[in-house]
Amino acid sequence: MHGTASGRDHGAAMGLALAQARLAPAHGDVPVGAVVVASDGTVLGEGRNTRERDGDPTAHAEVIALRAAAARLGSWRLAGATLVVTLEPCTMCAGALVLARVDRLVYGAVDDKAGAVGSLWDVVRDRRLNHRPEVIPGVRATECAALLADFFAARRRPPTA
Repeated sequence: MHGTASGRDHGAAMGLALAQARLAPAHGDVPVGAVVVASDGTVLGEGRNTRERDGDPTAHAEVIALRAAAARLGSWRLAGATLVVTLEPCTMCAGALVLARVDRLVYGAVDDKAGAVGSLWDVVRDRRLNHRPEVIPGVRATECAALLADFFAARRRPPTA
């Protein structure tokens, strides 16, 4: 686990999430990475997609990072924490961060196909829920989107002889 990333230095924290994302394709997973950062800048948990590697439909980067942070703190309540992720969270991950009482969500690329933070749904801002984190979208969005685009372009390329 890395040392610290300033709670307000979202670009640096996104760099840690991008580093996690770059590890995912080695085992066939979509390059999405996440980190949970405490209010003092300490990195509490890191994660990357491992659905393919683990055969686990819930093994999204956000869930793995949230689990690691909760284990480190010894509590499921992550009040004061920021979840930084390279891709807009899906409904499962948006629900998980709300239930974990994460104070802030920072994400990079928009997910028009499954995003639940404004694209298709807006789970984190739903007034019917008892917790609504601050949302900071678009941090290093071009870099995050390019990583995904490159991954999917490589998968569509015909194999070379």
